[in-house]
Amino acid sequence: MAARDPGLRAPLSDGEPSNQANRDGLQHGRHKNEIAQRHHRGSTLIQFFPTRRGEEETMTSALTVSRSAPQLADAPDHGPRWTEPDDPDWSDTPPAAQPLPGDLDGWLADQDPELVALRRHLHAHPELSGKEFETASLLAERLTAAGLDPKPLPAGNGIICDIPGAGDNDHVVALRADLDALPLLDAKDVPYRSTVDGACHACGHDVHTTVLMGAGLALARLAERGELPGRVRLLFQPAEETVPSGAPEVISAGGLKDVSAIYALHCAPRLPVGLVGVRSGPMTAAADMLEVVLRGPGGHTARPHLTADLVHALGRVVVDVPSLLERRVDPRCGVSMVFGAVQAGQAANAIPTEGRARATVRVLDREVWRELPDLVTSLVHSAVSGTGVRVEVNYRRGVPPVVNDRSATAVIAAAASAALGPDQVVEAEVSMGGEDFSFYLDQVPGAMIRLGVGVPGALDLDIHQASFDVDERAIGHGVRVMVHTALASLAMPVF
Repeated sequence: MAARDPGLRAPLSDGEPSNQANRDGLQHGRHKNEIAQRHHRGSTLIQFFPTRRGEEETMTSALTVSRSAPQLADAPDHGPRWTEPDDPDWSDTPPAAQPLPGDLDGWLADQDPELVALRRHLHAHPELSGKEFETASLLAERLTAAGLDPKPLPAGNGIICDIPGAGDNDHVVALRADLDALPLLDAKDVPYRSTVDGACHACGHDVHTTVLMGAGLALARLAERGELPGRVRLLFQPAEETVPSGAPEVISAGGLKDVSAIYALHCAPRLPVGLVGVRSGPMTAAADMLEVVLRGPGGHTARPHLTADLVHALGRVVVDVPSLLERRVDPRCGVSMVFGAVQAGQAANAIPTEGRARATVRVLDREVWRELPDLVTSLVHSAVSGTGVRVEVNYRRGVPPVVNDRSATAVIAAAASAALGPDQVVEAEVSMGGEDFSFYLDQVPGAMIRLGVGVPGALDLDIHQASFDVDERAIGHGVRVMVHTALASLAMPVF
């Protein structure tokens, strides 16, 4: 998931019809996120599959870690402790989990070493956004060996693969993973450290990819036995970390054709392994880019009254515009404008002729997101009015907010409870980072959850850090959750 700085790239269209109107908006007030709301420590998730969008669900779990959640021990003498699939404490099946059909629990336990090996191979051989050709080729080889028919994206850097179901169920449920790495050096001292200079899987996409591969292979085994009650589509997507991103490319290639619901997960390094975080409604923010360029005649700092004081005007943009924006937008919509780059002049006694400032603009509400370009542009012009400078505003779209569908969230929350146990499902926090899974949710209902990957002794790690790593037990947990989710969604009426 990108904490996005979209850059000044071509804007992405936001004029297409959206599924947004069919999903939860911001749920204001206390305890209004019905799918996962705060309640007493240790209480359980109630399994419930709503059949109508307007129904009130209570798919709840704790905001805080329950007493039965795994407690990760620090290892101050040796640093974080990474377990191995053959370690005595490696858990094949969570103790409170419901069994998978078709003896998949035993199969998954046998596959743990293979899945970990795949994740480590991907981690050691990362590919940057748009260049995921070897990754896609490897995935296609594995899927073909399982008897499936993977279709490469036109550029060859992603995969669409259907797993045919049995019977008359015309449901198509999609599961998505992103493939790309970040342009960072890998600072870890582990055997699977990145072998590619300047590329590192520091956002967990190697785990996302491995989980989807494991889920796909498990579902393919059910399909072979005639026990998959509908079609499941695997979407291995390139270029989540850039703008323009890869989700529109997958959609253009037919990735959502006939799809009734779509699901994904994202690594959460500050969530202990064994837990998942779910949330109905806004999950991540829209992330756009603003650049303001000011120009003037320049002059001597001793005589600012004879020219246009460009630095003063630029300061008004940086200080006043974010404050004005916060007062023009409902605070419950979570708008945020933060400037990260300001350049103007070099000499202390010379007023420059040009200056510029760049910021990210983030918001949780889709309708407000649609209004932001015009609103921000007008606020910038108002802020510099009367200063004598000329102003140019470049507002570039990044990604919409991820707003999880209520019914889809209910499905994946109940599936996670079945996969891991009811006490292992907690409420996910809202993130102001950007995530292009939102493009899929504009077209069809769906939901993204957070997968706890917290490494023992290193719960202060975060994504997009050069030292990022995961507790690999999370891979099996993720596979179980996604298999249960696909089966539960196929059993649902169309949303």
